[in-house]
Amino acid sequence: MPSQKQANNKTRPRSGNVVEYIHSLEHKGRKEDALTLLLMMSEITGEEAQMWRPSIVGFGQYHYVYESGREGDSFLTGFAPRKANMVVYIMPGFSSYKQDLSKLGKHKLGRSCLYLGRLQSIDLSVLRNLVEKSVDDMKCKWG
Repeated sequence: MPSQKQANNKTRPRSGNVVEYIHSLEHKGRKEDALTLLLMMSEITGEEAQMWRPSIVGFGQYHYVYESGREGDSFLTGFAPRKANMVVYIMPGFSSYKQDLSKLGKHKLGRSCLYLGRLQSIDLSVLRNLVEKSVDDMKCKWG
Protein backbone atom coordinates (compact mmCIF):
# COMPACT_ATOMS: atom_id res chain seq x y z
CA MET A 1 0.00 0.00 0.00
CA PRO A 2 1.48 3.39 -0.95
CA SER A 3 2.28 5.85 1.82
CA GLN A 4 0.07 8.91 2.23
CA LYS A 5 2.72 11.03 0.51
CA GLN A 6 2.70 8.65 -2.49
CA ALA A 7 -1.05 8.22 -2.80
CA ASN A 8 -1.66 11.44 -4.76
CA ASN A 9 0.92 10.83 -7.49
CA LYS A 10 -0.93 11.01 -10.81
CA THR A 11 1.97 9.80 -12.90
CA ARG A 12 2.27 6.07 -12.50
CA PRO A 13 2.41 3.03 -14.74
CA ARG A 14 -0.82 2.04 -16.45
CA SER A 15 -1.88 -0.99 -18.35
CA GLY A 16 -2.06 -0.55 -22.07
CA ASN A 17 -0.29 -1.58 -25.22
CA VAL A 18 2.21 1.09 -26.26
CA VAL A 19 2.29 0.12 -29.94
CA GLU A 20 -1.51 0.09 -30.14
CA TYR A 21 -1.58 3.52 -28.49
CA ILE A 22 0.90 4.91 -31.01
CA HIS A 23 -0.98 3.43 -33.96
CA SER A 24 -4.19 5.01 -32.64
CA LEU A 25 -2.76 8.52 -33.01
CA GLU A 26 -4.63 10.51 -35.64
CA HIS A 27 -1.77 12.75 -36.74
CA LYS A 28 0.40 10.76 -39.19
CA GLY A 29 3.53 12.80 -38.39
CA ARG A 30 3.13 12.33 -34.62
CA LYS A 31 2.67 8.59 -35.18
CA GLU A 32 5.89 8.39 -37.25
CA ASP A 33 7.81 10.44 -34.70
CA ALA A 34 6.45 8.37 -31.81
CA LEU A 35 7.63 5.16 -33.48
CA THR A 36 11.09 6.73 -33.95
CA LEU A 37 11.24 7.72 -30.27
CA LEU A 38 9.96 4.30 -29.20
CA LEU A 39 12.88 2.62 -30.94
CA MET A 40 15.45 5.21 -29.83
CA MET A 41 14.49 5.20 -26.17
CA SER A 42 14.20 1.42 -26.04
CA GLU A 43 17.75 1.15 -27.39
CA ILE A 44 19.10 3.79 -24.99
CA THR A 45 17.48 2.47 -21.82
CA GLY A 46 17.34 -1.23 -22.59
CA GLU A 47 13.87 -1.07 -21.06
CA GLU A 48 10.48 -2.01 -22.44
CA ALA A 49 8.13 0.89 -23.06
CA GLN A 50 5.22 1.25 -20.66
CA MET A 51 2.20 3.54 -20.59
CA TRP A 52 2.25 6.16 -17.83
CA ARG A 53 -0.88 8.24 -17.43
CA PRO A 54 -3.18 7.89 -20.42
CA SER A 55 -0.80 9.36 -22.99
CA ILE A 56 2.80 9.17 -21.76
CA VAL A 57 5.15 6.44 -22.95
CA GLY A 58 7.83 5.87 -20.31
CA PHE A 59 11.01 3.79 -20.10
CA GLY A 60 12.59 2.44 -16.95
CA GLN A 61 11.64 3.50 -13.46
CA TYR A 62 13.18 5.09 -10.40
CA HIS A 63 12.00 5.82 -6.87
CA TYR A 64 12.47 9.33 -5.52
CA VAL A 65 12.23 10.81 -2.04
CA TYR A 66 12.34 14.59 -1.70
CA GLU A 67 13.46 16.49 1.41
CA SER A 68 9.79 17.34 2.01
CA GLY A 69 9.13 13.63 2.47
CA ARG A 70 7.15 13.36 -0.75
CA GLU A 71 8.08 10.21 -2.58
CA GLY A 72 7.04 8.23 -5.57
CA ASP A 73 8.06 6.44 -8.70
CA SER A 74 8.58 7.85 -12.15
CA PHE A 75 10.05 6.88 -15.50
CA LEU A 76 13.67 7.59 -16.47
CA THR A 77 12.73 9.11 -19.80
CA GLY A 78 9.76 9.11 -22.08
CA PHE A 79 7.60 11.00 -24.53
CA ALA A 80 4.05 12.12 -25.12
CA PRO A 81 2.70 12.80 -28.59
CA ARG A 82 0.51 15.87 -28.13
CA LYS A 83 -1.52 17.70 -30.78
CA ALA A 84 0.62 20.84 -30.67
CA ASN A 85 4.00 19.13 -30.33
CA MET A 86 5.94 16.09 -29.23
CA VAL A 87 7.00 16.23 -25.60
CA VAL A 88 10.23 14.45 -24.62
CA TYR A 89 10.79 14.06 -20.88
CA ILE A 90 14.31 14.90 -19.71
CA MET A 91 13.79 14.18 -16.03
CA PRO A 92 16.84 15.95 -14.53
CA GLY A 93 15.87 19.23 -16.20
CA PHE A 94 18.13 21.09 -18.60
CA SER A 95 20.78 23.03 -16.66
CA SER A 96 23.50 20.47 -17.49
CA TYR A 97 22.62 20.14 -21.16
CA LYS A 98 22.87 23.66 -22.57
CA GLN A 99 25.56 22.73 -25.11
CA ASP A 100 23.42 19.92 -26.53
CA LEU A 101 20.34 22.11 -26.62
CA SER A 102 22.19 24.76 -28.61
CA LYS A 103 22.77 22.17 -31.38
CA LEU A 104 19.35 20.48 -31.25
CA GLY A 105 17.26 22.71 -33.48
CA LYS A 106 13.91 24.37 -32.84
CA HIS A 107 12.52 23.53 -29.40
CA LYS A 108 10.95 24.96 -26.25
CA LEU A 109 11.60 23.99 -22.66
CA GLY A 110 9.51 23.35 -19.57
CA ARG A 111 10.82 22.10 -16.24
CA SER A 112 11.54 18.57 -17.51
CA CYS A 113 9.70 18.85 -20.83
CA LEU A 114 11.36 19.32 -24.18
CA TYR A 115 8.73 20.49 -26.65
CA LEU A 116 9.48 19.62 -30.26
CA GLY A 117 7.66 20.01 -33.54
CA ARG A 118 8.37 17.23 -36.03
CA LEU A 119 11.56 15.25 -35.45
CA GLN A 120 12.65 15.99 -39.02
CA SER A 121 13.29 19.59 -37.90
CA ILE A 122 15.87 18.67 -35.24
CA ASP A 123 19.18 16.83 -35.10
CA LEU A 124 18.28 13.32 -33.96
CA SER A 125 21.86 12.47 -32.98
CA VAL A 126 21.83 15.43 -30.58
CA LEU A 127 18.47 14.30 -29.17
CA ARG A 128 19.84 10.77 -28.70
CA ASN A 129 22.88 12.17 -26.87
CA LEU A 130 20.66 14.33 -24.67
CA VAL A 131 18.43 11.39 -23.72
CA GLU A 132 21.47 9.15 -23.05
CA LYS A 133 23.04 11.74 -20.73
CA SER A 134 19.78 12.37 -18.88
CA VAL A 135 19.17 8.65 -18.29
CA ASP A 136 22.74 8.22 -17.02
CA ASP A 137 22.30 11.22 -14.72
CA MET A 138 19.03 9.85 -13.34
CA LYS A 139 20.59 6.45 -12.67
CA CYS A 140 23.51 8.11 -10.85
CA LYS A 141 21.24 10.29 -8.75
CA TRP A 142 18.49 7.81 -7.88
CA GLY A 143 20.20 4.43 -8.29
